[in-house]
Amino acid sequence: MITFRNVSVLSGSKTIIDNISFTVSHGEKVSIGGASGSGKSTILLTLMGAYKPSRGAVFFNDQEITANNISLVRHAVAYIGQEPVLGSDTVREGLLLPFTFKSNRNSLPTDKQIDTILQRLKLPPDILNRKIALISGGEKQRLAIARALLSNKQIFVVDEITSALDEASNNIVLELFLQSDFTVLAVSHHRQWLEQFDKGIHIVDGKITEIQQRGKI
Repeated sequence: MITFRNVSVLSGSKTIIDNISFTVSHGEKVSIGGASGSGKSTILLTLMGAYKPSRGAVFFNDQEITANNISLVRHAVAYIGQEPVLGSDTVREGLLLPFTFKSNRNSLPTDKQIDTILQRLKLPPDILNRKIALISGGEKQRLAIARALLSNKQIFVVDEITSALDEASNNIVLELFLQSDFTVLAVSHHRQWLEQFDKGIHIVDGKITEIQQRGKI
């Protein structure tokens, strides 16, 4: 499904990631760990088209990703960063923002579907009426996940999305991903994510130093 094949990315004369190769199969959960500044986030952003490989290639569903077809990835993948941007004034507007686009108008979720997703993520129903500027970072992270679920995304590329969550909320998000057919590529410092995912990739100074296979392929 996702393949990095000998990918390197340069910023000026500096190599950010160097000769990165790995695969993420359908339904597989893969974690990327390493010190801050080691290149973990750059891997995710390269998949999403924010960086162009200086060497090597990235493939999605057996197609090499280029500027001409990056929309295939962006349409299919839910990318969620550490500080999600919900892009509206109120939480309800933020959750429904993707459905204001012409391509999504026929899949507008019902109030029941919204309530069900909020319950899964242990978010109170009245959060819908709150101002996004007044909710916590952890709530924003869970709302970004809720929006992706309402959009029926099956592939999640996430960067420290539980960094602002307490232990209980982290476990809720982790279990949601583990007990599903979602495909997940996640940067995380959290021990549980690194230990419970199917595959763990360790990055040092932009290079893969270890890939641990723990579960299914």
